[in-house]
Amino acid sequence: MSRTEPAADRAQDASPLLEARGLRKSFGAHEVLRGVDLTVRRGEVVALIGPSGSGKTTVLRSLNGLETPDAGTLELTGGPSLDFAEPVPKARRFALRDRSAMVFQHHNLFPHMTVLQNVIEGPTQVRRVPRAAAVVRAEALLARVGLADKRDAYPHQLSGGQQQRVGIVRALALSPDLLLFDEPTSALDPELVGEVLTVMKELADEGWTMVVVTHELAFARAVADEVLFLDGGVVVERGTPARLFTQPAEERTRRFLHRLLHPLD
Repeated sequence: MSRTEPAADRAQDASPLLEARGLRKSFGAHEVLRGVDLTVRRGEVVALIGPSGSGKTTVLRSLNGLETPDAGTLELTGGPSLDFAEPVPKARRFALRDRSAMVFQHHNLFPHMTVLQNVIEGPTQVRRVPRAAAVVRAEALLARVGLADKRDAYPHQLSGGQQQRVGIVRALALSPDLLLFDEPTSALDPELVGEVLTVMKELADEGWTMVVVTHELAFARAVADEVLFLDGGVVVERGTPARLFTQPAEERTRRFLHRLLHPLD
């Protein structure tokens, strides 16, 4: 299915890839997630928005096993299925992580490795892909995002936008079922944001399944199939961008959108 079809049509036809139910997580006495439900369909882009501290990043990290919820379930089509009511074996968390790849807010590139080495590290060490094949794929992906000439550069020789594009390529090189983005533009200078969002939009158009934590409301409105507004560790409201951004049903959603869209009012 082409990503150029209307979001509503894609959502009706796509099958669920990941379902999370009742996710709860506390850090000490602070309850960060208080029963979050989330369904991600194949080829769908789900955007998580909300104020800082609302639980968005914890949800994202729970989806690939970087955080272990205190309660709830996660089911990924084709396995694994995790019920956090009981201790989850490490092998099952790793199996969950093997199906996804995350792009972090602060790039997280290995500073002592070249761009090419950063990209092939995961496929060769985790996926056991032969180095020659990993290099061929890495070079093709770097060319695709306009960084073919940077394969032998080190991270400190790149702009923030270039580093984040390498981070995206590193995730793509793992051929994941699910791409996770944690505020991928928030650490960038404003003039560099566009180059990263352009790559992300192209991935959405190609049908990659994505969950994106973002404050870029224009991007969420243009690209997402579903938007979830989180506050206080719960999903306050969810809906299509066309509905949620123009006719939010909840007062908390309206206040949040007004603050971001009209900061001087």
